[in-house]
Amino acid sequence: MMMGRLALLLLLAFASLQLFCFADDDNNDDDVVFYESFEESFEGRWIVSNKDDYKGLVGEPVALGVDIDVVFGAAGLWKHSKSEGHEDYGLLVSEKARKYAIVKVVDEPVSLKDGTTVLQFETRLQSGIECGGAYIKFLRPQEAGWKPEEFDNESPYSIMFGPDKCGTTNKVHFIFKHKNPKNREYVEHHLKYPPSVPSDKLTHVYTATLKRDKEVKIMIDGEEKKKANFLAAEDFDPPLIPAKTIPDPDDKKPEDWDDKEKIHDPNAVKPDDWDEDAPMEIEDEEAVKPEGWLDDEPEEIDDPEATKPEDWDDEEDGVWEPPKMYNPKCAIAPGCGEWKRPMKSNPAYKGKWSPPLIDNPNYKGVWKAREIPNPNYFELDKPDFEPIAAIGIEIWTMQEGILFDNILIAKNEKVAKSYRETKWKPKFEVEKERQQAEEEASGLDFLASIKRKVFNALYQIADIPFLSSYKPQILDHIRKAEKQPNLTMGVLVSTVAIILTIFLKLIFGGKNQQCPRIETKPVPVVAETSDDQGSDGEKVEKAEKNEAAAAAARRRRRET
Repeated sequence: MMMGRLALLLLLAFASLQLFCFADDDNNDDDVVFYESFEESFEGRWIVSNKDDYKGLVGEPVALGVDIDVVFGAAGLWKHSKSEGHEDYGLLVSEKARKYAIVKVVDEPVSLKDGTTVLQFETRLQSGIECGGAYIKFLRPQEAGWKPEEFDNESPYSIMFGPDKCGTTNKVHFIFKHKNPKNREYVEHHLKYPPSVPSDKLTHVYTATLKRDKEVKIMIDGEEKKKANFLAAEDFDPPLIPAKTIPDPDDKKPEDWDDKEKIHDPNAVKPDDWDEDAPMEIEDEEAVKPEGWLDDEPEEIDDPEATKPEDWDDEEDGVWEPPKMYNPKCAIAPGCGEWKRPMKSNPAYKGKWSPPLIDNPNYKGVWKAREIPNPNYFELDKPDFEPIAAIGIEIWTMQEGILFDNILIAKNEKVAKSYRETKWKPKFEVEKERQQAEEEASGLDFLASIKRKVFNALYQIADIPFLSSYKPQILDHIRKAEKQPNLTMGVLVSTVAIILTIFLKLIFGGKNQQCPRIETKPVPVVAETSDDQGSDGEKVEKAEKNEAAAAAARRRRRET
């Protein structure tokens, strides 16, 4: 009996030990390959590039207040600084319109060829971003031909990952370089349809998980945004696996090859009654001048309140003339000035005659070079990644206030999640609450939150793969709405209309549809002057009258 109990206790103890070991093995310190919290100054641990574009004079830190240590650079200024509103430090891009390059060599190169590898880091765009990058390059070993002190945009990397926004670019990059085993050349492969960059000033955490089952998963703030297969041609551009055949570069189109599907009918003759000289428009003989038309009143008159500037020199500047303004009399009349009959379409207009098109009897089809085996073709079961030997930040940005923090390389997804929960999430929640409080205090909480949600939704819609051909135009309209508050609603409606039109055309309209082009007309702006005469209310009233007169004149021109 005693032996049985003892055996049972030993079995339970062994099972408990196994569970403990399993749990510990599932999330332990060995899974953290690299981690940088920037709680200590980066000087002496990170290397600022001394190349001319990024050259820095690294010496004793200069204290600016109690919270900042500085390494001065001729190009950009890196700072060891607290994140706004937090006690948490990060690596700060402090000046706009500059180039930055800084690198940290890891203790041991990190292999990407076995198991899972997680690349994760935080960025906060404290001043927002209109044109700049906040991505990280995971560099190959120095045997590839680079030195930390000379780190630049040409330094060879294995993976480049992170947000970038400028012009039509708005994406979270994931790019990897892979060596072709046939020609030994490195090719840069870009993730297709990457997610967009969050459009706010909060801290966000970016995660890329590489798995040996050929999969990569991109997350923003712990939420999966994109999943791709390294070997799938539809997921990367160019595809990792080259085409088996390629067009023969030496094959030439025969001189007698006719690739015109249609030709002008050589037997066609212009009809005798075809008048090529008939104008497109003619005067409307039935039109009658409206009653009350002011023939002797010009549409524009000299501004009676304008005065000649005191420093105006007639000899140097010419004879001064007062600026013009819309004639207020014209605003209440059918029209001013010399009345002319409006134009109408000429029913006799036919334009230049040309022979009709007919099928080309000699048409041979579209010529293509013959296909030959691709000498650089290869097959792989999984990508052959180069190891990561350093972490580098090499960016050019028009924005200051970009803060990097909590850079992590791990071999376990649960470790990365743990860091997100303990390092990133508390900051993010505080920032969200503070942002909401500021919006409520300014009385813009409802509209601002709705606007932010709409923009975020539009950016997510722009990421839909089947809209990829139209993404630059969609993003252009979204950015116009963000930058010009007075046009926001109009541009938003235009953007939604574009997306719906594309969606319907893709479903019902066949192929090769063009994205509709919607023009946004500028809003009239009253120029500020140094003339202090009259109150603000009078100036506004005068501007409104001028605009009303202008609108009336434009309306009459359309009607006539």
